[in-house]
Amino acid sequence: MTNKDGSSGTRILLTRHGETHWNRIRRFQGRSNLPLNAAGRKQARALALALKDEPLSAIYSSPLLRAMETAKFIKVFHPSVPLFDEAGLVEMDLGDFEGLEAQHWATKYPDFLKTWQARPASVKMPGGESLSEVQVRALDALERIIQFHPPGSTLLLCCHNFVNLTILCYALGIPLDRFREIRQETATLNILYMKGKRLRAEVVNESSHLQRLNETMSN
Repeated sequence: MTNKDGSSGTRILLTRHGETHWNRIRRFQGRSNLPLNAAGRKQARALALALKDEPLSAIYSSPLLRAMETAKFIKVFHPSVPLFDEAGLVEMDLGDFEGLEAQHWATKYPDFLKTWQARPASVKMPGGESLSEVQVRALDALERIIQFHPPGSTLLLCCHNFVNLTILCYALGIPLDRFREIRQETATLNILYMKGKRLRAEVVNESSHLQRLNETMSN
């Protein structure tokens, strides 16, 4: 069994969940278990339509509601494909910063903000995780998932902003201190390949399906 490009590695469709109310108002979400908002459900449907013809072997999702909802929209077009929740794909634990609005956080924690902007890989969220901890568990989960499927499989992962960013940093060979060079919009798509121990990214932050959605909504 081979992928669309003829390779015998595992093809990974790495997606981010659709929008929630806290995404909209820029409140730190982390492990908070919010559902998709109306816009997020439309984004998830658009993503699902874009992926409807993909030969999926399995779908893996973070157990958080916003990710599982997005994954279930995708599964509608793949009714026979199994959907699993994977704890290793859960969003970064933001600890004491959970639930704070971005503008208030920046005012309340100026010293942390300064370090986070200059050397983000060197800090850990108070009571939560660091970027490196997120990367280690996300890559461990990815490696474990791949071992369950034969080479040539196409797997879909529905995850979160920081989880995706740390995986993509690894695949692109970018240090975590430079994670801001990568963007992850809500309901975006990334395409990665794993062959042996080598993970590479071919498509990052693909959102043409969302652009079409926005055009439809504006007409």
